[in-house]
This record gives sequence, structure tokens and C-alpha cells, in this order.
Amino acid sequence: QVQLVESGGGLVQTGGSLRLSCAASTRTFSNYAMGWFRQAPGKEREFVAGISKTGSRTGYADSVKGRFTISRDNAKNTVNLQMNSLKPEDTAVYYCTAKVGGSYFGYYSRSAEYDYWGQGTQVTVSS
Repeated sequence: QVQLVESGGGLVQTGGSLRLSCAASTRTFSNYAMGWFRQAPGKEREFVAGISKTGSRTGYADSVKGRFTISRDNAKNTVNLQMNSLKPEDTAVYYCTAKVGGSYFGYYSRSAEYDYWGQGTQVTVSS
């Protein structure tokens, strides 16, 4: 069982930046591919970014490409999401997620592929 705890959410103006962090309670963090999803009110949960076990490969939703950066620190059991040039449409609850097993170099963009989820952190971008 892996517990994921997100932090770093908050209220920011359009064009601002936030950095989300996710701490994982596992001794084998490098065995997990990690991802970030988000869910806005009245909408389905959607993929934001994913990163492979080693951090060598990353992937992004088209809506955040060029603005968001996912990274991980396997020594600290953390995965981060740097969000720049934020827009009101980025407002959502952001979830950290972990996938056990799978490809060593892969990242994953479908929620059904992930095994563990955090409780989420709210990000609100004001116009």
C-alpha cells in the first residue's frame, strides 16, 4: 500500500505559477511510474502529466504542454509539478497518482492504469 500526499495548491492570478509536490510513503518509490491528473467541477478527471520510473521520459496533455513540468526525486520519494503561465481553465483539484510495475521507461496517461491516488489539492486561478 502506498500513501500519496499532495501539497502546494492554492489561489493564484492568471499568469502566475504554482509548484505542486507529492510525497509517497514507500521504500520502493523508483518502482512506480507517477502521474498528475486534475478534475474541475462538473468535468471528468483528466490526465495532466506523467513520468517514468527513472524520470527519463515524461508526457503531457496538450492543454498544459510548454507550461507545466513534471519531475521526480527518487531519493526523496517525491514527484513535483511546476505550473507556469496559469490560466483560469487550469482551476481544478489536482491528484497525484502512482502505478506499480509496467514498463521501465514508460509513462501512463489513462487513469485506469494507476493503482494509488492521493486526496488531491485545490488549485484556483483567478482571472
